[in-house]
Amino acid sequence: MKRAIPVVVLSIAGLVPVWLYQPSAGSSSVQATTPAPTSTSSSGTSGTHVVTTPTVDTEKGPVQLQVTFDGTKITAVKMLQQPDHPQTEAAVPKLVAETLQAQSADIDTVSGATITSDAYKKSLQAAIDDNAKTAAKASASPAQEAAKTVDGTAVDTEKGTVQVQVTFSGDKISAVKMLQQPNHPQTTAAVPKLVAETLQAQSADIDTVSGATITSEGYKESLQAAIDAKG
Repeated sequence: MKRAIPVVVLSIAGLVPVWLYQPSAGSSSVQATTPAPTSTSSSGTSGTHVVTTPTVDTEKGPVQLQVTFDGTKITAVKMLQQPDHPQTEAAVPKLVAETLQAQSADIDTVSGATITSDAYKKSLQAAIDDNAKTAAKASASPAQEAAKTVDGTAVDTEKGTVQVQVTFSGDKISAVKMLQQPNHPQTTAAVPKLVAETLQAQSADIDTVSGATITSEGYKESLQAAIDAKG
């Protein structure tokens, strides 16, 4: 009887780890459908652009990517959502590897995961399109913001010649300078008003200054010519 006690104790001790062990359950999450690609630029690396694609719903489950670009080069692809299926899990690394090699969505469909492959390629193409638009805007911005100066036509009036020089920042009129104007007190007083109205209206559709009708009309004609010449 005395010998049986240690055996019982050891048996109980051996069961303790079994009672404490809990197998980890697999977890998966489905995020809300994204209506359009969202993009961010990394502050740490110049030219890095991260695009979160729209969610593509399939009969196997949702597919959503996060694609990282360095300029136009695809440097990484991360699956944010994917069907919880063994064939999908096996297909994803192949799809990502082909993407990094092809640098496009023109990649082969993985056998046995056709639905996931098609959704992946559709989502990837959305990211590529978004990145291209962002790159186009970035390259166009400096040109749009560059100042451009245009001389309007010289308009001869019975009071004298009127000619303006207009500075554009992109499509915006940022400054107006009188190159020629009648030597008359009423013209001198009218010009600041005409310029102020131009900067506010951003066009030649402005009021005539009372007491300086002739100068005002010549100013608007020269201004419109500058706007037309700017294109």
